[in-house]
Amino acid sequence: MTFEERINEDLKTAMKAQDKQSLRGVRAIKQAILLANTDGSHEEINEEKAIKLLQKLVKQRRESLKIFEDKGREDLALVEREELEVIERYLPKAMSPEELEAAVKKIVADLGASSMKDMGKVMGVANKEFAGRADAGKVSEIVKKLLA
Repeated sequence: MTFEERINEDLKTAMKAQDKQSLRGVRAIKQAILLANTDGSHEEINEEKAIKLLQKLVKQRRESLKIFEDKGREDLALVEREELEVIERYLPKAMSPEELEAAVKKIVADLGASSMKDMGKVMGVANKEFAGRADAGKVSEIVKKLLA
């Protein structure tokens, strides 16, 4: 089952169950898929593109959530939290901080990186390897700490 088919099935399931929370989140994903399919690139949504799409949605929800919390709009923040929870179900399981640090150390060792000049190489490999399983900001933090 492709990512698109899975989303369509989950949308039907949420509609039948009248699960408004899941329905909102899945509809947001469906909308992003439709936009991606009509962006003119004529690329099919593979797993890598799906993960990037989901990460973009998660980032948008987190930014909105922070704004709503800062402004004291708990009603809107609740909606964002619910959608965020639904969207995150489709992302691969996140790596723990310990797993992430160990994996980054391995990449640094494999590349023979020794200074901040090598950060770009390390980040490139790390972002490909950890796609969807680790936040790029956290990876960057660990790389800086190891190369400093």
